[in-house]
Amino acid sequence: MKKILFLIVLGSVLSCKQKITDADISNLNGYWEIEKVELPDGDKKEYKVNETIDFFKIDGNKGFRKKVMPQLDGTYLTNDIQEDIVIAVKDGDATIQYKTTYASWKEDVIQLTKDKLVVKNEQDLEYHYKRPVKFSVK
Repeated sequence: MKKILFLIVLGSVLSCKQKITDADISNLNGYWEIEKVELPDGDKKEYKVNETIDFFKIDGNKGFRKKVMPQLDGTYLTNDIQEDIVIAVKDGDATIQYKTTYASWKEDVIQLTKDKLVVKNEQDLEYHYKRPVKFSVK
């Protein structure tokens, strides 16, 4: 009985990570707002309001990420700073490799759908993103 329970729990844990395909990568394009960060010790940091939003532009397996600032009229303020990225997909696992003039790092893609993005960095911080809702004063 303990072995069966162990296998059920193990299967649940292993099934938490989505199998990512090349076709899923197109879902990364567009604007993403951070929702929460899960720390390695299980603590969570919730983000109610975001001053910046991430914008991804991917073509094939290459592209960039920029930080943009949402404005009251529904537009985004941006600058020329961007992080070049390369996406590597292998056996259902995807990695985003970032590079700037000053640093390079990577994040593993845990989940990627049209409306949800979850990535984990090398410090085991898990970032949960959602599509932002446009704000308007109308």
